[in-house]
Amino acid sequence: MLTIATSSMPKLVVFDVEGVLIPRNRFFYEVGKSLGILPLLKILFFGFLYEIGVMPLKSALRKNFMVTRGVKVELFLQTLEKLPLLPNAKEAFATLKAQGYKTALISSGLPTFIVKKLADLLVVDYAVGVEVGVSDEKLTGEIWGAVIERNGKLLVLREIVAAEKVSLSECTVVADDRNNASIFLKNIQKIGFNPDFMIRIKADKVITGNLFKIMPVLNGEMKRKNLPSTKDLFREMIHGLGFFIPVIAFLAGLPIVVLMISCVVVVYFVSEWSRVRGNSVPVISAITRYAASQLELCEFTLAPIYFALGILLTLLLFPASASGAAIAIFALGDSTASLVGGTLSKKALPFNRSKTLEGTLAGFFFAFLAGAVFVSPWIALVGAAVAMTVEYLPLPVNDNLMIPLVTGLVLMLIV
Repeated sequence: MLTIATSSMPKLVVFDVEGVLIPRNRFFYEVGKSLGILPLLKILFFGFLYEIGVMPLKSALRKNFMVTRGVKVELFLQTLEKLPLLPNAKEAFATLKAQGYKTALISSGLPTFIVKKLADLLVVDYAVGVEVGVSDEKLTGEIWGAVIERNGKLLVLREIVAAEKVSLSECTVVADDRNNASIFLKNIQKIGFNPDFMIRIKADKVITGNLFKIMPVLNGEMKRKNLPSTKDLFREMIHGLGFFIPVIAFLAGLPIVVLMISCVVVVYFVSEWSRVRGNSVPVISAITRYAASQLELCEFTLAPIYFALGILLTLLLFPASASGAAIAIFALGDSTASLVGGTLSKKALPFNRSKTLEGTLAGFFFAFLAGAVFVSPWIALVGAAVAMTVEYLPLPVNDNLMIPLVTGLVLMLIV
């Protein structure tokens, strides 16, 4: 039976678009790819400058839309049709509609006509994006509108709230990246969906995987414990096998292991590049499809590359005892924390709502056991504490890089 929204529940649910409804950064990549290598490189370059904080959003958008000057509107619409919706997006919006919620899409990166197309597909009440100049059905390169200004999304949200005659406390915002920080207000329910580090800090709840998971949060339902799926177990088993890499390095020699890891990274990169383009590499693509989540399958899955590079750099930068313990602690501690925290636990920790007390404690225990194989118990205890602290903190750098490197550095100093 469907639960109908009451006055004590949110009445308006506002969504970011890229990273929440369609794969993050994928739209302009596909547009650039269809225009040729030089336009694609320009789009990637300006996007990179924005991501690292060198170029403000408005400037990066102006540059990207100038690259697409003269491009037909139809190409943008065709690009949207090629992109997959993120898992369970249609089901989530259908349920929201049935339960009486009003919905809105606000994008500060996509043209309004693209956002409205998505809104029509998902039956959304409001759709706001970047206003773009169009002449003879071609883009002029000009852009304007509230969403590209500082705190622009907040201005748009206030307009929608006023039109719906609801208060901000009756709103929920679902977003994934720092560009939505202005609408993550204190009196609004804030859901981080596969969020970056800044949104993890600000969110009331963090959801990973599929969009339908927002429904229990909206309806005030208790989180249910679930046993790990076969996919979860398989993915974390691969992660845990990293424990044996220092052993192989000791038996076969460091150069051999470095060469092996480097080759695996190259093969995996080629495999993912092919998979995203609709092709596949035998065995590797099959393993990826089996191990990756529904969300990861919608985009280029970088986690295994970060995992391999974290281990590779740790092996190269630190002495054998420190690197061996750091890799073992990382491999078993992080995988155990993910399994327990992601599937069995329901007590979120403050400051980083994607982490749980049970997951962190389980990760600490197994990290300690793993480290004790390579170093003394007291040193393993320190290494486990460092690793779980890094795993808990919402850092801007991927955990698979940070945990082994920071742990290895600390262990090198005390071993």
